[in-house]
Amino acid sequence: MKRNIPILILLLFALSCSQHKENHETNEEINALRAELDSIKKLRSSNDMEGQITTFLTFQKEDAEQAMNFYVELFSNSKIIDLQRWGKEGPAKEGTIMLATFSLNGKLFKCSDSPPVHDWDFTPAVSNYVECTDENELQRLFANLSENGAVMLPPDNYGWSQKFAFVQDRFGVSWQLNLQ
Repeated sequence: MKRNIPILILLLFALSCSQHKENHETNEEINALRAELDSIKKLRSSNDMEGQITTFLTFQKEDAEQAMNFYVELFSNSKIIDLQRWGKEGPAKEGTIMLATFSLNGKLFKCSDSPPVHDWDFTPAVSNYVECTDENELQRLFANLSENGAVMLPPDNYGWSQKFAFVQDRFGVSWQLNLQ
């Protein structure tokens, strides 16, 4: 029996090492799956989430990129997320925007340069509503958005807030600016 003890110990050690190797491989697989899941989560968070409602702006004068850049510069916490251009063989002018995704203060927007000119365009009946943090922000946004645009209501107290303004910018997009 004393001779079998070293063999038994070696056998237990071998089984233990084998089990450790299997656990190590399982842990590596789990870590690889976690890394893949994390990358998928990052990809989804940088793109539109399924079911999210996003404002889509259709430009008809090949000025989608100019408008998008103007808005991204005007609003803090804003950026261009994705940009796809019409190619040489496309139905629109080469280099204009086929589809762009951008965020304005964290809210997603999409835009494009429409190949055909439609009978419709932007309307003030659908506008972007901006809750301003202070009067300086409202005045800055009003000045920039109304430049070469149209003022529908100048900044004033109309009874529903401290100050309110309604403008249509030079691209035809309407903005309501409010200060509670």
